[in-house]
Amino acid sequence: MTPPAQVAYDDVLRVWDEADGIPQIEHAWLFDHLMPIGGDPHGPALEGWTLLSALAARTERLRVGVMVTSNRFRPPAILAKIAATADVISGGRLEFGIGAGSRPDVPMARREYAAHGLPFHDAGHAVGSLAEACTIIRRLWTDTAPFDFHGHYHQLTGAFGNPQPLQRPHPPILIGGQATPTLRVVAEHADRWNMPGGSIGKAIERSATLDRLCAEIGRDPAEITRSIVLPVSYDRPDDTRRTIRAALDGGFSHIVLTLPAPYPTGVARWVADTIIKPVSDEITVP
Repeated sequence: MTPPAQVAYDDVLRVWDEADGIPQIEHAWLFDHLMPIGGDPHGPALEGWTLLSALAARTERLRVGVMVTSNRFRPPAILAKIAATADVISGGRLEFGIGAGSRPDVPMARREYAAHGLPFHDAGHAVGSLAEACTIIRRLWTDTAPFDFHGHYHQLTGAFGNPQPLQRPHPPILIGGQATPTLRVVAEHADRWNMPGGSIGKAIERSATLDRLCAEIGRDPAEITRSIVLPVSYDRPDDTRRTIRAALDGGFSHIVLTLPAPYPTGVARWVADTIIKPVSDEITVP
């Protein structure tokens, strides 16, 4: 994962181009913020989906996605169109990440709404809107005839998606978040669930909650891949490897490694050789 803030396009492209040729790196991600949420508050921040399409066109193998799209930024039908276009451009390599949007207790994230004229509703509104958005997006990707949608948060008339994504029935839907109301949306709609940070112990506890919520609606929790975002330490790779092992032991099989900027030369190869390969070798040893 290369957060596209405090960096230039060429910096991100260099890392993704290198990673595309390294089989041990299976997927690559951006984040979805319109302004920096760390470092210089007036520094650069590239728009995630525009950048993703550019990188999709410049890579050939990597699964690609935004970890995770803020449902607060774009109406769901527009987002479905954007994502379908990215899947077409990538040749069917999109991983569709979405979440309720920034928490109100993160001031550096909260400011981007006022700065862009976007409303910032309470958490209940955000989660309800996310649930409807997942329904709308899935239908736009799969329905073969126009439809109307009359929800509490979203209203559509004659909605129709064309072109639809290349992946059938649709790109994997990854929902990020850890609050119980969001996990209810995960249980109903997600192919993958992402824990967006925090301790491994907390992630395991939240995963158990997701298991319970799946059981309540009659869904097999094993249908939902468990994903987690973990920071990479350039100075302490042993710490990163230990955290990955703990996440794997806790049932998280989809590991997203966040690279701090600036990105050293050859960082993708360094991650593969110094972090991924040693952990993989341990897993494959009888």
